Amino acid sequence: MTWPLSPRRIRLAALVLALGAAGALVIRDALGSDHQDTPEVELSPRMDINDVYAFPGSAPDRIAIVLTTSSPLTPGQTTAAAFDPDLLYQIKVDNDGDAVEDLVLQFTFDGTGANQTVNLRGPVAPVMTGMRTMIVPVGASVSGAVNTVLGSSGGIQVYAGPRDDPFFLDLEQFFRIIPDRKPVSGALAQLPDTPTASAFRPAGQAVDYLAGVNALAIVVELPEALLTAGGTPRLGLWGTISR
Repeated sequence: MTWPLSPRRIRLAALVLALGAAGALVIRDALGSDHQDTPEVELSPRMDINDVYAFPGSAPDRIAIVLTTSSPLTPGQTTAAAFDPDLLYQIKVDNDGDAVEDLVLQFTFDGTGANQTVNLRGPVAPVMTGMRTMIVPVGASVSGAVNTVLGSSGGIQVYAGPRDDPFFLDLEQFFRIIPDRKPVSGALAQLPDTPTASAFRPAGQAVDYLAGVNALAIVVELPEALLTAGGTPRLGLWGTISR
């Protein structure tokens, strides 16, 4: 997905790629959300990309990008939730319109639980593109404890930790309409199967199952100029998680 960036406005959009260990799948134009899309990520929720968002930043020349994973986390699960230190979380940036990443923001984690630390490398040119990936051999741009806003307000800022997951869908009714999409394990497996249905309930009767449920989020805000190339006013953004 691409959209124009300007000093005054960034068009709001979200591009979602849910990948297993295979790396990046390039999509030229897509809108959507893709939670628990394969058996592998259902059994390995830390590898499941929920959404990738891009928003206007805190100043006209800044952009905020969010990658979420590991949804749904109940309040009880949130306390112990942590990013996988054996995985590489990436936001990839195409700034010349060829659907190949020109820059990457790579996030790795050390430790577990409340003592985890996050390390951001980039934005920097990748060593490999497409289906192949590796950690770029540079030092961290930002590093520090999770659940903390790191970096500087005029440079790169990073937050990694649990956040509320605003996913507006009546999941109980959805799994009655399409029962084969219902997970076989985890919190969503506990949703009732009956009665079967062919349509969603009216708005006043719908159940917001994910109200109060969390995801693990990686949030980065930075100057647009660090991502654009030669003043090109369009960016393509997508996320990957890989071993």
